[in-house]
Amino acid sequence: MAVIEEESPGEKKSQANPRTAQPSGNDSDGYETASDTELNDAVPELQSHSHGNSSAKNGDRDVSGEVKEEERQETTESIDTEANEKALARANDAKLEGNALFKDGLYDEALSKYELAIQASPDGPSSTEIRSICYANRAACFSKLGKYEETIKECTKALELNPTYMKALLRRGEAREKLEQYEESIADMTKILELDPSNDQARRTIIRLKPLADEKREKMKEEMIGKLKEMGNSILGRFGMSVDNFKAVKDPNTGSYSVSFQQ
Repeated sequence: MAVIEEESPGEKKSQANPRTAQPSGNDSDGYETASDTELNDAVPELQSHSHGNSSAKNGDRDVSGEVKEEERQETTESIDTEANEKALARANDAKLEGNALFKDGLYDEALSKYELAIQASPDGPSSTEIRSICYANRAACFSKLGKYEETIKECTKALELNPTYMKALLRRGEAREKLEQYEESIADMTKILELDPSNDQARRTIIRLKPLADEKREKMKEEMIGKLKEMGNSILGRFGMSVDNFKAVKDPNTGSYSVSFQQ
């Protein structure tokens, strides 16, 4: 007789679910989680993104600093320009007051106003013109007062600022003529002709002063020879001689001199 083995209800249940006895420690609760490798790969990306943000912020700060520096420089330049304009306005007002006093023949008072204009002028190229004009105007005042040495000094200051200032050259040349500095005056008039070949006043002055300059040169030469003779006689007199015992003869070929002794 064949025997049939019956399965118990517990065995059927065990066979039906052979792998449901114990849950594994790696089983999840239905939510997908990242593995350790994936987490480690994500960290550099976060760090790189953070570094990029930091660099961008630093760059923004640098640009902002440069903009502020440019704005500060523009503000400073604007203030300096405004201050220069005000100083030039004060200088011009003083110069105009000096001109009015000069026309009234108040030369000492005009001198003070021109000096005030020079002092009020700002430093730098922006005031070169007004300062040179005021120095030349001061020279005109000194010339009217008969102070020709001061006239020459003020004209020289004007010419240091503006070497082609013909009025200053003319006034200095005239003052030098007054002091019998004929060669120096001719030099100023020659410079005027270089700047303006059609200047008849300078040309006439040169023609008039050349004979005076030659005469003065010869006179100075004679005075120098006279002084040398006096000095020579004072030394030679101790030996019973004088410079008249010596005669200088010029060689026409070489231009040199030979000295001979005459008893």
